[in-house]
Amino acid sequence: MQITKGLSLLIAILCCFTNLVAASPKISGELKKWHSIHLTFDGPYVSEMDTENPFTHYQFNTTFTHQQTKKQYTVPGFFAADGDAANTGAAAGNKWRVIFNPDEVGLWRWHVSFKKAPFIAVSELINSGYSVAGVDNLNGTFVVTKSDKKLPDFRARGRLQYINQPYLKFADDGYFIKAGPDSPENLLSYKDFDGSFKSDGHKDQLVKSWQAHQQDWQEGNPNWQNGKGKSLIGALNYIASKGMNSISFLTMNILGDDQNVFPYVDYDTYDRFDVSKLAQWDIVFSHAQSLGLFLHFKTQEAENQGLLDNGGLGLHRQLYYRELIARFGHHLALNWNMGEENGNWYPAHQTMPQASNQRIAMARYFHQHDPYKHHVVIHNGNFFDDLLGNDSYYSGVSLQTSQADFASAHDTVKRIRSWPVSNGRPFAVAVDEPGDAQFALQPDKYNPSHDAARMNGLWGALTAGAWGTEWYFGYKREHSDLTAEDWRSRDKFWQQAKHAIDFFELIEVEFQLAKNLDEDVINGWGLGKRGDFYILYSKDASQLLQLKLPQGQAKYSIHWYNPRAGGALVQGSKTEITIDVPLKYYFQKVKAEIGTPPNDINKDWVVLVKRI
Repeated sequence: MQITKGLSLLIAILCCFTNLVAASPKISGELKKWHSIHLTFDGPYVSEMDTENPFTHYQFNTTFTHQQTKKQYTVPGFFAADGDAANTGAAAGNKWRVIFNPDEVGLWRWHVSFKKAPFIAVSELINSGYSVAGVDNLNGTFVVTKSDKKLPDFRARGRLQYINQPYLKFADDGYFIKAGPDSPENLLSYKDFDGSFKSDGHKDQLVKSWQAHQQDWQEGNPNWQNGKGKSLIGALNYIASKGMNSISFLTMNILGDDQNVFPYVDYDTYDRFDVSKLAQWDIVFSHAQSLGLFLHFKTQEAENQGLLDNGGLGLHRQLYYRELIARFGHHLALNWNMGEENGNWYPAHQTMPQASNQRIAMARYFHQHDPYKHHVVIHNGNFFDDLLGNDSYYSGVSLQTSQADFASAHDTVKRIRSWPVSNGRPFAVAVDEPGDAQFALQPDKYNPSHDAARMNGLWGALTAGAWGTEWYFGYKREHSDLTAEDWRSRDKFWQQAKHAIDFFELIEVEFQLAKNLDEDVINGWGLGKRGDFYILYSKDASQLLQLKLPQGQAKYSIHWYNPRAGGALVQGSKTEITIDVPLKYYFQKVKAEIGTPPNDINKDWVVLVKRI
């Protein structure tokens, strides 16, 4: 009898020890600053279509606390099926995962809250559910060391942050000027992703192969399921090789132009997510970040803005946002776009158009639930005048213009940048769809020089104070906004956009403090910090550029930059400006001639005038 009792006690102790070991998470990813660290727990065994919905009936959060600074992040977790769903296609399993991206070296403590109750996933009452045994209240530590990554990998620069300025800043390495394709908006409509979208009868003919970029995949690049994904990974390799640093995509276009991109298990279900497809999306996004490609998440479009909860923040919209944050918020350089062409601005809406209070509520949700406080923007449709108050948590806008020659970009950015700031958050403006709906940025075969796009769209936006541009392809040419699968179709323009990025890296001025100074420029556009530096743009340098400079005593250097060919800053006919005028009237300025460039006098040029 005593032996039996002893054996029973020993077995109980061993079982407890076994459960303790099993409950400890598997930690994967490099334990380094700015790297994504995965903690995968053994939790309840469920499936995507379980009677007790794993996406609504569980609330899984992990709080990470840095030992030295006491910084704290509460990160939502998610159902991960078998833990390797990208490769297995699994829809069921007992793996639950949280992905954390630390911003400090040293010791981090983690603590899990895992509750179960009907619809608790969207409840703010975190203690209202039943504790999930074996996972809830687990805690532990890990030590983070310095990153060893090099540029262009964003892990060498840190998180891209909005810091109450019109330009975004990397935590460890300066400010960011963005350029890249805005098209195709259905980038994720891709045959190698899992999911029902490929044969559900909703515009299946638009599903992409990205075959033209299969050649750009390189040995050692990621893929899934024994070779899938190579052509889309290759497309990212190509666009990064051209010096672009941004991509843009819809994550939900049900009822929209394409209808093949959504995070759900099928077209008509909005509370069940396709775990393997989303894991494959994240492979693509992770590779993009390693290449230095910013992620522009466009969460909905005009046609489906009322699809979830009639545009409100009910169960379906909150679930959607929570999954986006949980699965993809760990990436370093991104923005959440609350809606492409959003609002009540055209006569035949497919779903309920969103009102101002709903537009504001979406941004507030991300401000409250995204642990990393990524940049939050919205796209017009309705313009942005209703988003300026103290209750608005938008940090920027994603601007669409409509003129074929891109000519309205400059003045529209100027207008937004000039708005008074009442809430301490001036908008960071990106021109993400310049041009008309029909043609916009045409393929090289139709417009190899891209003069209007370069002059009015690109440099017009930047000299007005935009922090970046993205390029829409129109719908009337091949390789359109919906049909594009070959970014080489605009190869000649990507180089010109790269020259603009290069210029801002060359000039060594605090361009993040710049404002539009057109009023100080004759025969050109101007951006700068008055009396310190000026970035001038002339569409035709034979039209004599003049600059109005403050009175006093000062000397300025003059350097020219070729926006068509790039290269170094060069000297023109005049290398310096000297101002020696007594300061009599504060509001008066001194006109100074800039001179002419070293060649191509009838072409467009950029000029840097910098106080010595």
